Amino acid sequence: MKFITAGTLKEKASAIIQGCMRINALSLDEIEALIQNDLDLGINFFDHADIYKDGLCEEKFGQVLKRNPGLREKVILQSKCGIVRGDGHNYFDFSKEHILEAVDGILERLNVDYIDSLLLHRPDALMEPVEIAEAFDLLKAQGKVIDFGVSNQNPMMMALIQKDVNQPLVANQLQLSAAFTPSFDAGFHVN
Repeated sequence: MKFITAGTLKEKASAIIQGCMRINALSLDEIEALIQNDLDLGINFFDHADIYKDGLCEEKFGQVLKRNPGLREKVILQSKCGIVRGDGHNYFDFSKEHILEAVDGILERLNVDYIDSLLLHRPDALMEPVEIAEAFDLLKAQGKVIDFGVSNQNPMMMALIQKDVNQPLVANQLQLSAAFTPSFDAGFHVN
């Protein structure tokens, strides 16, 4: 397995990340086997989001961590927040209040004291960078999040956030596959 430096983490991250969006369909034993198989292959980075099955994916992963003391130290945990499910529609909320509440929920569901990486989930056209900065500063000071980043944002969006945020944005997770290439097709626009 190839390992890379990920943000300010002391632990090297596997170049392959295990996405956890659909693990809600697995039993705890199956999730435990998945994690162990990944670790055996050298994959130590696990990606979540608070909206993946309305938090159930994080909750089940957290149950596996709880029943396996010592496993937390072997994995790098990333989660995302900012998408809110509404009445028949989703909307974005990158407010300080929402980010702080979302991270507390993530930590509770994962049964951990901190996550290694928090990403803002997709672009929010109405974001207030000052509020994001205040939330990130507080989460960093409280030791709840080590590194911060975004997902599916273009360089201008990232620069808008970074002008007020004290922590470097260490990641931009793009939705990309052989069948889904809009970030390449659109050039500088994202999703």
